Amino acid sequence: MRIFLAPLLSLGLLAAPPGSGFRTQKALPVGGPGGWDYVTLDSSARRLYVPRSDRVLVLDLDGKPVGEIQGTDGVHGVALAPALDRGFTSNGRSGTITIFRLSTLEILGQAQATGEGPDAILFEPSTQRVFSFNGRGRNATVFDAATGNAVGTIPFGHKPEFAAADGQGHVFVNLEDSAEVAVIDAKRLTVAQRWSLAPLQDPTGMAIDLKHRRLFIVGGNKLMVVLDAETGKIVATLAIGAGADAAAYDSELGLAFSSNGEGTLTVIRQEGPDRYTILEQAPTKRGARTMALDEKTHRIYLPTAEFMPAPAATAETPRPRPAMTPGSFQILVVGR
Repeated sequence: MRIFLAPLLSLGLLAAPPGSGFRTQKALPVGGPGGWDYVTLDSSARRLYVPRSDRVLVLDLDGKPVGEIQGTDGVHGVALAPALDRGFTSNGRSGTITIFRLSTLEILGQAQATGEGPDAILFEPSTQRVFSFNGRGRNATVFDAATGNAVGTIPFGHKPEFAAADGQGHVFVNLEDSAEVAVIDAKRLTVAQRWSLAPLQDPTGMAIDLKHRRLFIVGGNKLMVVLDAETGKIVATLAIGAGADAAAYDSELGLAFSSNGEGTLTVIRQEGPDRYTILEQAPTKRGARTMALDEKTHRIYLPTAEFMPAPAATAETPRPRPAMTPGSFQILVVGR
């Protein structure tokens, strides 16, 4: 996952036939400098954690500031352990994990990752461990959530991307450059299995259906695959929008989502564990490619911004990125 100062794509919107009822209800103005990456939502506390390059903004779900977590250089993601009153940030540039108290946002300390470029980060509840997936290090550092002490390193030999846990001691992580899923035994800290995601390429976002044990994985070639989390079998392949970087699953509604940087949200209905229907490509906004789902209200929060025209291409920069319009950073709230 990458921190975004501007979108990589500038494609038009896909056709959006009626079907799901999901629409952008409002945009929460946030402003401020810096890129962004994974957003994390705590439904119980009604808080949204928004990484912004060198700090994490903490907002309530109406967009009002609650506080900031400072000193998180190159921050990508936030993992939450509410029962321990702990939170963790993955700081890509400094190669560290910041540990903070959820109730007060007080910084408790920093731990050193065992690989370069901490990116996605995840709390695994059955072992009470935190997994930092280190992109450039091609490995994961595992910490004890209560003490912050490192307990092991898991090598992959490939670049890890987003991950999900099943609550039963298994962690699933996308390996971007080999288009695989690695299945981690969270207790033994070993890779138990690897599953191919073909025809999916460059897997990014992942979500999990705990009841039916299905993984929803989106990739760079405008596809989502649905994977059986027991066998690794691909049970469905679905067309999504371009520039997808996150997936979500709403267990109460039986809906899966893909947030696409081109400016759409793919909404997919689960007819059964192995049967899925695309309801629509709901318009969002260009650059809105990561998201967080509030399972209580069934609303989706997507960070993005306004962008200036892209500069002219050059031999050194054949695909220049447009700059973010100063002060335009915002969180879209999509619901029905």
